[in-house]
Amino acid sequence: MNIPNFLTSFRIVLVPVLVVVFYLPFEWNYLVSAAIFFLAAVTDWLDGFLARKLSQSTPFGSFFDPVADKIMVATALCILVDDFHTLWITLPAIVIIGREIVISALREWMAELGKRTSVAVSIVGKTKTLAQMSAITLMLLSPIPVMNWIGYAGIALLYISAILTLLSMVVYLKAAWPDLSPFKSHSEKRSK
Repeated sequence: MNIPNFLTSFRIVLVPVLVVVFYLPFEWNYLVSAAIFFLAAVTDWLDGFLARKLSQSTPFGSFFDPVADKIMVATALCILVDDFHTLWITLPAIVIIGREIVISALREWMAELGKRTSVAVSIVGKTKTLAQMSAITLMLLSPIPVMNWIGYAGIALLYISAILTLLSMVVYLKAAWPDLSPFKSHSEKRSK
């Protein structure tokens, strides 16, 4: 177990902690939930940085790092949808979670074809992740009855991240389209 793998595992452990703290009946639950999510976002960046810097990339980290990110983001979006209880938060959350499912399936499919690198993370995907993490942190900071500029900034960033989410999905699908084309048979795709 190296430091990047420890940070990835720690991020997964933070998921149930985030949920429990968010639903605690105390005034500070929003602040602590935002701090937990922010800590998870920082470990997301830090584990990747350390894995590259210390040459400690492992199959465990390669697999679990994106899984940990998706679990944390999907969980946080679900509790925010429950908290805000409005279509205007639910719609971008559906877009973001739906895109993660599509891209995960696409990466698995491309890996099966031996072309995983053709759907590697792009600059749009990295920008999308930054916008998502920022949006969720700001929205967790803002209690619903007392919406303030922090909450509204979070909602604006959530919509920006939903747009970036769709754009990054288009980039990935475009890169994979030659192998997904309905005009190729499954055996032709495997033979290449």
